[in-house]
Amino acid sequence: MELTDTHTLPVSQQRTWDALNDTEILRACIPGCESIDPDGENAYLVALSAAVGPVKARFKGRMQLTDIDAPNGYSIVFEGQGGAAGFAKGNARVTLEADDDAADATRLSYTASAQVGGKLAQIGSRLVDGAARKIAGEFFKRFGALVSGESGDSADGIDAASPEGAEPASDPTARDNTALNEPADGESAGDATKRKKSWTAWISKS
Repeated sequence: MELTDTHTLPVSQQRTWDALNDTEILRACIPGCESIDPDGENAYLVALSAAVGPVKARFKGRMQLTDIDAPNGYSIVFEGQGGAAGFAKGNARVTLEADDDAADATRLSYTASAQVGGKLAQIGSRLVDGAARKIAGEFFKRFGALVSGESGDSADGIDAASPEGAEPASDPTARDNTALNEPADGESAGDATKRKKSWTAWISKS
């Protein structure tokens, strides 16, 4: 199986590089990812659940970053075991380039090749390739939204099961406070002020 694709991200090359090396951001963006934990220098243990056609399994594996050229790219060597579902192993090369056609934009290109065994190999390359492309597409959809700030500045609050992640809100606290400043029906301005103070005190304790 081989995959090659290019995506344009509306953020600087350095910002893209930093995000690609942030395990919390990666965990939030990889569909089905449960954990990414350090395992030595530039190496990580990964656990995720995935469905490829009729085969559903929880995979545990390891990925190693090599040929690191910050902030221009790196190579990834990976392998994973899914029990009776089989295994997958392979490598990928990720390259970052500033987009000359747009300010603060980055072209991310990757080429990946992988081998699968067990039940994964028995269901046919078309299903495996289709599932891999779907997972990659979903990853870049989430990744692009997150690094561009559409889903916040960090992975916190992103639901890994939701492609869109958390809904953006410019300043929910200010919005709530505006509503609190307005007296409710039958309520005096003084009562509204007291209610605002009580709410503010509750926020400060949270």
